[in-house]
Amino acid sequence: MAEQLLAEGVSPPRTARRRPRVGHIQFLNCLPLFWGLARTGSLLDLDLRKDDPDGLSDALAKGDLDIGPISLMEFLRHADDLVALPDIAVGSDGPVMSCLIVSQVPLDQLDGAPVALGSTSRTSVRLAQLLFAESIGVRPEYFTCPPDLGAMMNEAQAAVVIGDAALRAALHEAPLLGLEVHDLGAMWRDWTGLPFVFAVFAARRDFLAREPETVRQVHADLLASRDLSLAEVAKVCEQASRWEAFDAETLERYYTTALDFSLGARQLAGITEFARRVGGGEAGFPRDVRVRLLDAVDQAENQT
Repeated sequence: MAEQLLAEGVSPPRTARRRPRVGHIQFLNCLPLFWGLARTGSLLDLDLRKDDPDGLSDALAKGDLDIGPISLMEFLRHADDLVALPDIAVGSDGPVMSCLIVSQVPLDQLDGAPVALGSTSRTSVRLAQLLFAESIGVRPEYFTCPPDLGAMMNEAQAAVVIGDAALRAALHEAPLLGLEVHDLGAMWRDWTGLPFVFAVFAARRDFLAREPETVRQVHADLLASRDLSLAEVAKVCEQASRWEAFDAETLERYYTTALDFSLGARQLAGITEFARRVGGGEAGFPRDVRVRLLDAVDQAENQT
């Protein structure tokens, strides 16, 4: 067909390139990373796919996504297949507000007690288990259930909740029910002195090999979106508060004082410390797992 069209002086139809498949966590904590994409026009260049943290982690690990946020536990398990994007992540350097242990009793009274684990983030669950065992010194009986605080507390003495459900729990539900609220980000920093990274942004290495310029462009677009969103954070929060159960002031505090969207030396040190403490055995990665960064991969390839 193409030869016939050319013989007739007609150009064959152009084959469209596939947009990169990019994951988007459908929680408020990722809103500043994506809000600016529409403003900058780069949203049109992405095939944006929404899901909860575990769903996106599985999709990136399986190759159903090219680039996206991935839970730290799953990133470490698939570190050989992924490259982390520098200077962008979802974490905290202290209280994070949206990754919590909510409890009916003091945490040191939970040895052998039932504790419900929300089913949307393996990293927060593993962090909570680590803190219970090694920082607090108790070993509860864990079970997994959907992240509904009321249902969780009907069956358990405490619950691990994350994301928007955790914000609702801390600000609205826990005070009404007289429950204790413990922030996982604050507990980790008090224990180790380091920030905690709950999710990194990563590209599949096979996609990077095929489309290096696309990966670098998506990385630049995400950084630009984050920076624009934080520069106009009052506008972001006012707009989001029209549709969410949180006022603009609460959201602005969440984005500017709780969440840390960077990935630098201190954040990498936090990742190294977490891997050292939980790696090996059934974790699915060694304690000294290697974290590859996009810039380092580029430099290595340029030297070969």
